[in-house]
Amino acid sequence: MGLPTVILEGKKLPRIIFSIRASTSAAFKEIPSLMKKIYGMDIWCFDLPSVKDLEHLKELKQLTEDETLMGLSHLEVEGGLSFLGKPLHRFESKVVSTIKKNLLLPDSIRHLSSLPVSSEVFTQKEIDRIALDPPRFDQALSFFNPQESPFLMVGEKYGDWLLALGRIDLLKEMVAKVREKGFIPIYSGQWATFVLPKAKSLDVVAFAIPINKKWSFFDLDRACELIKKFDKPVISLNPLADGKLWREPEEAFSFLFNELKIYLAIVEITSEEEADTVIKAMDRIPSLIPLRKT
Repeated sequence: MGLPTVILEGKKLPRIIFSIRASTSAAFKEIPSLMKKIYGMDIWCFDLPSVKDLEHLKELKQLTEDETLMGLSHLEVEGGLSFLGKPLHRFESKVVSTIKKNLLLPDSIRHLSSLPVSSEVFTQKEIDRIALDPPRFDQALSFFNPQESPFLMVGEKYGDWLLALGRIDLLKEMVAKVREKGFIPIYSGQWATFVLPKAKSLDVVAFAIPINKKWSFFDLDRACELIKKFDKPVISLNPLADGKLWREPEEAFSFLFNELKIYLAIVEITSEEEADTVIKAMDRIPSLIPLRKT
């Protein structure tokens, strides 16, 4: 029957998008084969977090000659940011130290201990000197094509960090450039309780955030409160990351779609069996089953 769909800015998307991952380091070479098998299950849209994933989609399109195949590509915004003429990612430890030391973030997202830190922090004047590097940003954008990936995920780790540094202006500039190139931008963040209020003014079609207890730094109850009140489309990232939810996916999806009213979910899978489990769970949610003409 196929998955239920939703329309965003005139473009159709399935309400479940699969993000294919290798179960082991040795299984990476099996991803193209798995993508082909899942395509055979009437799946026509994939999450493409890396350029390599985009290459797999291009290979599948050539093999199937199916021009309706599409993906959600991810734009690494750090590739287009600079500080005093140097790529910002060279100063990552200083960025992290600044966020940890100087900014008043909710307790649920202050835990950044797994990331490298520096004894130095940015002054406000230095934060103001972080800038967009147009040539490098355009080069990062050049990997993608609106026909293959009409939707582009923008933000992620460095997007959240820019918001924490008070530089939403840089994200707005990036989103504007993404739209100029013909893409429909989606903001992708990791810190749900921080991102939704801070990023709401971005000219994006939707906001993609984690909605589970295990993945990322946020409070689930607070995130759910925000989502219920949020008046823009929300996408759930990897909602089954908590392993026990694989045993009750129907309940998890019913909560996301019926109670939180999310638009779609991006689900990480490592096998054809997991894809089948998700599809069957979606088929058992009455509110997502399209009405048939009689």
